Formats: sequence, structure tokens, C-alpha cells
Amino acid sequence: MIKNVAALVLDGAEAFGLGVLAEIWNDSDHPEDGAPTFDFAMCTPVPGRVRGGSGFDLFVADGLDRLAQADLVAVVAKREYEDVPAEALQALRAANARGATILASCTGAFTLGAAGLLDGRRCTTHWRYAERLAEKFPAAEVDADVLYVEDDNIVTGAGSAGAIDACLHLIRKEFGGRVAATVARRLVVPPQRDGGQAQYVRTPIADTGADTLEPLLVWALGRLDADLSVEVLAAHAHMSPRTFARRFRDETGTTPHQWVSSQRVALAEQLLEESTLTIEQVSHRTGFGNAATLRHQFGRVRGTTPQAYRRTFGCSDESEAVTA
Repeated sequence: MIKNVAALVLDGAEAFGLGVLAEIWNDSDHPEDGAPTFDFAMCTPVPGRVRGGSGFDLFVADGLDRLAQADLVAVVAKREYEDVPAEALQALRAANARGATILASCTGAFTLGAAGLLDGRRCTTHWRYAERLAEKFPAAEVDADVLYVEDDNIVTGAGSAGAIDACLHLIRKEFGGRVAATVARRLVVPPQRDGGQAQYVRTPIADTGADTLEPLLVWALGRLDADLSVEVLAAHAHMSPRTFARRFRDETGTTPHQWVSSQRVALAEQLLEESTLTIEQVSHRTGFGNAATLRHQFGRVRGTTPQAYRRTFGCSDESEAVTA
């Protein structure tokens, strides 16, 4: 059971990521909550002043020997994420070998990768860094669509806020859903967020990148609510459907159906964020035809529902009232 927690703090440490860990694992000033308390400490290879990544430095009193006592070792994300001291990597390997739970979010995953702890494991990181993580550590299975991943004793979270989700998951696993809900309530966050981090990645309305088909794609973008079947698109391009489909894939790298669907989802995102249209109206405006189809396609791409997306990202004061 997790009782002793050590946060590994290295030069360039991100304040928000460290703050999340301290708030969850070191906030013992609320005995009325009935939540467990933990022995929490920060540690670093050379105790003393550690350069922060957010405009101020930190003072860390404990060295790496503190990791040897921890049930949970939490790696704080850092700016220079590919530069990790060898002694820190060795301490992480030792913690893993004795069975400690090891947690990292955002760029902290690169530290785990450098220690060899992601080899053969499923993991995640912030979507901005997922491609680089997969490239640098090809033995890791990087999933950029989720908020956190637990693979045996290794837990990785998405962006720095993904550490909240990962930590609440660990608390839920160790102490039960009621305790996790209590901690979440104190943090003023949901006990478990809907969907994955795919919903936070902006989908651009197309930069077509096509050659001879560019005029057609611009034309299609202007009428996403209309019939854009392969037959209709091919007729507009003055080609047979078969020739058109082959040319389309050659120039865009995808099929006409996949391209149209992705652009309709992108338009739906924009309307959900900026308009007061109902979900049914959004479905018609984007060419999905009905709310059920919109929900299916939106969930497939974004891992959440149109209603949940609007609650999270809607800019209209009326957005809560027009989700039917």
C-alpha cells in the first residue's frame, strides 16, 4: 500500500507538475476529510538549489537515497526532458527492481524511457511529445489518446494535468472510490474525466496539401452539409469513381470518406465551441444528418461526446442550455 511518496525533482522541473504531486500526496491539513495521509518528500541527485523551469528555483533537501524508502516514486516533468543525470536513472531502476510504483506524467515519461522502464510497456505522454517519445524509445508502446496508462507498476500520465488523473487512479485503486472522490472534491476536479486527451488536440479545418484536387477540396469544405459521396465528388472532378478514389489517396494519403468525416468532425468542434446550435442542428450543419451519427463519429475521433466536449470547450454563455 502507498504510504511513503518521493518526488524526483531535476533541473528544469515544471512547477505545475510538482504542485499537483504535492497537493495530492502532501496535503494532510484536512483531517475532516477522512482521506489517508502520506509521508511525502522531494529528492534530487545533489540536495540544495534546483533550477526550476517556470522562472523560480526550488530548494530540495533530500538526496536520491530517499527514493529507496518510497512506495511511490513520482518523476516531475522537466523542460530539458532528454537530459537526465545517470545517477537518477540508476535510482529509478533500483526502485523498479524492488517493486515500487513509479509515476510520471508529461515529459517525465522521457526519464522513465531513458531508464529503460518503458521497454515493452504501454505508456503515454502529452500529445505534443508522443511522436518524439515513440521515436526515441521504439520498444515502448505509446498511446497518445489516453489521459493515463498503468502497465504493471509503471504509471504514465498525459500533460501535467494528466498527473491528477493518474494520481486519482492510484488512490482509487489503493483506497477505493470513496476516498478518490473525497480527494477530487478537495481539488475541485471530477474524480474521473470523460474521454482521453484526443479531445484536447485541435483538428484544423483542412490545409488540403493536394495538388490537382485542391480546387475540389476547397469546394467540398464549403458544403460539408451536403452529399459528398465518392460518386458526387468524382462527378465534380470529372472522373470515374474508381479513378477518383485512387487519385484522392495518392494526393491526400487518405480515402474520400475518411477525409470528409474528419473535416465534418473539425467543423462540429468549431460549432460546439462557438455557437449555440443544438446537437441536432450541429449534426445537420456538418452533414452527419442526425445526432446519433454525430455522436458516433465524434466519439470515434475524439473519445468523448459532443455534449461533454461543449461543456469543456464551449465559449458561449448559452452552451449549457443548447445541448439537446
